[in-house]
Amino acid sequence: MPKKRSGGGLSPTQQAAKFLGVSVLAGAVMAGIALPAAGALGLAAKGSVKGFDEIPDNLKSPALSQRTTILDNQGGQIATVYSRDRTVVDLKDISPYMQKAIVAIEDSRYYQHGAVDLKGILRAVNQNAQNGGVAQGASTLTQQLVKNYFVEEAGDDPTKVAQATQQTLGRKIRELKYAIQLEEKLGKKKILENYLNITFFGEQAYGIEAAAQRYFSKPAKELNLQESAMLAGIVQSPSRYDPVNDEAEAIKRRNTVLQRMAEVHDISQQEADAAKAKKIELHVSKPKNGCITAAKGASFFCKYVEHVFLTDPVFGKTKEERAKIWNQGGLTIRTTLDPQSQESVQASLKDHVYKSDKVAAAATLVEPGTGKIVGMGQSKPYGYGKNETEYNYSVDYSMGGSNYGFPTGSTFKPFVAAAAIEQGRPPTQEYSSPNKMPYPSPVQTCSSKPWTNQANEQVPNEDASEVGPYRLKEAMAKSVNTYFVQMISDIGLCPVMKQIDKLGVVQGNGDKLPEVPSIALGAKGISPLTMATAYAAFASRGMYCTPIAVESITQKIGGTQKSLEVPKSTCSRAMSEKTADTINTLLSGVVDSGTGQQAGLTDRANAGKTGTTDQRKNAWFVGYTPNLSGAVWVGSATQKVQMRGIRIGGVYRDKVYGGQVPGPIWRDLMTGALVGKDSPSFNLVDIPDEDKDRDHEGNDDDNGHGNGNGNGGNGDPLGGLTNGGTLPTPSFSIPEGWIQGTTNRGNGNGGQR
Repeated sequence: MPKKRSGGGLSPTQQAAKFLGVSVLAGAVMAGIALPAAGALGLAAKGSVKGFDEIPDNLKSPALSQRTTILDNQGGQIATVYSRDRTVVDLKDISPYMQKAIVAIEDSRYYQHGAVDLKGILRAVNQNAQNGGVAQGASTLTQQLVKNYFVEEAGDDPTKVAQATQQTLGRKIRELKYAIQLEEKLGKKKILENYLNITFFGEQAYGIEAAAQRYFSKPAKELNLQESAMLAGIVQSPSRYDPVNDEAEAIKRRNTVLQRMAEVHDISQQEADAAKAKKIELHVSKPKNGCITAAKGASFFCKYVEHVFLTDPVFGKTKEERAKIWNQGGLTIRTTLDPQSQESVQASLKDHVYKSDKVAAAATLVEPGTGKIVGMGQSKPYGYGKNETEYNYSVDYSMGGSNYGFPTGSTFKPFVAAAAIEQGRPPTQEYSSPNKMPYPSPVQTCSSKPWTNQANEQVPNEDASEVGPYRLKEAMAKSVNTYFVQMISDIGLCPVMKQIDKLGVVQGNGDKLPEVPSIALGAKGISPLTMATAYAAFASRGMYCTPIAVESITQKIGGTQKSLEVPKSTCSRAMSEKTADTINTLLSGVVDSGTGQQAGLTDRANAGKTGTTDQRKNAWFVGYTPNLSGAVWVGSATQKVQMRGIRIGGVYRDKVYGGQVPGPIWRDLMTGALVGKDSPSFNLVDIPDEDKDRDHEGNDDDNGHGNGNGNGGNGDPLGGLTNGGTLPTPSFSIPEGWIQGTTNRGNGNGGQR
């Protein structure tokens, strides 16, 4: 009498015998005859399974997880992403050799028996009894398909996978009942098709199409005899018979399959012998899974798209629902990324900043009027090795950003100017703008409690020679700190806060900026994407559009394909057209004769603003044409590197300015992105120059160029900005806590130009 296991329960032979008892009843089940209670047949094994009749009648075929393909806006592939690399194909698209090979080796009597092969069970019982264990299985292809369904449903949950594959009588009984249902519902051809699409072939390949591409770089319908035999042989043990890692074992197994095909008369013995004599000729395609493999340096944009999918409620009410759809895959995601713009972004970054540099650079391009992100990249590649990073410096923390954005310096000043103009201040507005002054106090806020300068904090200009009075045009071109602090004091903080709310400007951690006068100097961290999108509102004459990365998504489930709803950009008026036109005029002056001259484009209308923060830890240029907006940041992701006496892109820099390093990056990437594109003009306004006899000697711009006597040519007081001079070291610093956006206290000074 067979012995019981030491832990109690049935021996393998007894389990097989009981399974046979169930199998004998298969005919009754298929005929619709109710089975007796499980207890009467002894089918329940200590809670391992319900009575046969109590097992749910309907087995739903799971939607097979497949690869997701991410495309640019021209339909070019950016990357493939998958939890399981699988492409579902019809049986007609699978080589007949492959169909015969898998049947021959896994279930040679497939077309002669029903869901259960009684002869196979008897053979297995006899063999297992002789060996005193489970030496031979008796599962049909249909039963194996059911087991694979359970595994597929388990996903990556190790507990569920273990339950789906455990060798218990209970699982076998469930497997049997569902196999009978599938035979009735699907038929032999569909079951074979489903099996070949679901089974694992090793090397991260699920399903025959992925396997054919992985091992032979060809579609499944083109597999020849020996290739089909090799793939069919892998199924039993994908690790043991992996031809990439153990060619000898793979050949032995392939030859076993070929011989079996000859024995069941799928091929002749002569064909089998000829195929056995051939070597395995692999043409392996390495797995290309995930955004790390993205083309055109678009890895960070790819990850941004993934974050959008996993966080936007349009794809599911809960994060679990969204994750399930993403992991299910089968998605074709057409994005907003423009390949020309993306290539230009990466080329410019590569030319100007090396990945091995102590600092990094990031750039993002956005289309005004639509919010479409058309380019996104950075100098340090996506990865986990030296001089690589998985953090996207262009976006907020919640979307994969590195920290909380980066202090923007004087690139924030146009927001203050826009708020003032919206409040009715003229573009000729003049303030005394002394070289250094205490922060004005009190300053009105959105609440009834005004801000007061309790610590008597000071704000200086960049250079001792910068002494007002100044009007807005010159103050913007030279980026005069005290001018914009006085402007905030004049109009109050609330108009500025409302203006940046309309422009979607928040800190990189998602928090609103603190309501303090120092925001004029860009002391708080903001992401390049946020800045590019906000400046795009100037380009589109005051219309702000939320950024979007996805244009359309289709999902293939089984043989059907459906479209998914995608997030839409929401556009709203952030300022009047007149205000936007005025800002465009002011910022055109910045690139024409102000701190951004090294960034200016020569072949089309363009505008922008430089920014350099305290201790030169961050340098910015944010600029735009009427049809493209872009932000470039250069600095230390950890905020620990001061850009003095530093080599960037192989060039030694005594001091880094917003117009000096980020400016040329912006110029080059915009130039490439706009080749062949329309060249529209701004609607500029007439802003009278300041009195010609006003003389501000020795002022420095953000490029380190002195402005001479400030009179310049053609009566323009900015005309002398290129006459030389040097920019002194800033004489003020940001109080601790202002860099990472972790506090709302105090006034910390942020930017120079």
